[in-house]
Amino acid sequence: MVCTSVKEGVECYFMSKKGCQFNGGTCHQVVEECSGCQKVTEFPTGKYCLVFPDPAAKWRLGKCVMATHLKGKEKRGNGRLNPLKASKRGSR
Repeated sequence: MVCTSVKEGVECYFMSKKGCQFNGGTCHQVVEECSGCQKVTEFPTGKYCLVFPDPAAKWRLGKCVMATHLKGKEKRGNGRLNPLKASKRGSR
């Protein structure tokens, strides 16, 4: 259903005919760690995440999985190398 409380006009899974069914009855505002994320949108009542109703809960155990402003570390390493193939490459 479309939210009618905090994020007016946005589709929300917690909205029902009785109102917002999320813990506390409304979505929570974003935390500092969310600044710069593309999922954060400003509404007349404040800044809210479009994906999670409680962004602080996503940052408690580490980084948010939907954060667009964080870049993942590239894994560069040799990994496991097959010695048979390596010897064939060296003989060329």
